[in-house]
Amino acid sequence: MTLTRPTAGAADASGPIRRPGTVRAVAVLVLVALAALIPLLAPSAALHGTGEAAAPGVGGIALLRAVLFAALCVPVGELFVNRLARALPGAPDAAPPHSWAPYAAGAGLLAALGLASVVATGNLVPHSLAQVDVGGLYDSRDGKLALIQVNAFLAAGLCARSRRPAIQLWPLAAVIVAEALRAHPAPEHDPLLGSGLTLIHLTCAVLWTGGLLHVLRTLRRWGPAEAGPALLGLYARVAAVLLAAITATGVWSSLRRMPPHTVLDQLTTTAYGRVLLAKVVLVAGVALLALWARVRLSRAADPLTACSPARAEVAVLGVVVTVSGLLTALPLPIRW
Repeated sequence: MTLTRPTAGAADASGPIRRPGTVRAVAVLVLVALAALIPLLAPSAALHGTGEAAAPGVGGIALLRAVLFAALCVPVGELFVNRLARALPGAPDAAPPHSWAPYAAGAGLLAALGLASVVATGNLVPHSLAQVDVGGLYDSRDGKLALIQVNAFLAAGLCARSRRPAIQLWPLAAVIVAEALRAHPAPEHDPLLGSGLTLIHLTCAVLWTGGLLHVLRTLRRWGPAEAGPALLGLYARVAAVLLAAITATGVWSSLRRMPPHTVLDQLTTTAYGRVLLAKVVLVAGVALLALWARVRLSRAADPLTACSPARAEVAVLGVVVTVSGLLTALPLPIRW
């Protein structure tokens, strides 16, 4: 397997020249469109027969939160992998791939603005600008956290365009902290513990997802360089630690929401439990793909053949991000 692009002369004489970049772009757009359907169509299926009532506009809120999570993954992954690449002996002198961070910040800003508008109307979907009480955001905890995320994505976009793009890490960290605090309101039992678990869980998930995406982009830029397998192997070792942390914090957080003696029942009888079960299955699939990539990396004649399962891993991780956005929008199985 090689990561180099075929030349124009490599086309078959019997047909037109194929452009792998165009095909890949179309495939990505199709996958993104399909992933966007998950938060829009899945809530009704998850809530069916549970007797639970979802908040108005749950599908749109889930989609906005999924976009927000994805907007975190891209720049954090770039900063993480670029740092790994700089520390790698024998890394090619080629410039890193073109940064997607400014575009991610723009998408995150729009998602944060959408979520803030919902908070500003009393957690209802606004149907006109007149319904949005911007000043009211300063009067509530959720409103202040929503404003922090809006301003943080704006600052991250400006930092990404500056001469020192690495400083965007600070506003991105503010988004993660705000999200961790938002997910665990004060009335909840021991909210600081819940926020701490979410902070670790979200940080590790963002590093894992965004990091793998940028590793593949970097390997494509490097071509068949000897440092390519070394970078992928270095990332894989870090990813194993990230997966362990994600699993531990995810299980702990779930048990806080669903006590052990109710887990099996709530996984099938509540919307939150059903979506959580789907997320667990997807993460298990991602772990198997990661293991497959690791085996290819260490045993295959061409270590870069590990990129094939890694690409599939990125695609499934994208679905996991979308399902995570849906999970945050559904009613909790236990009212604190």
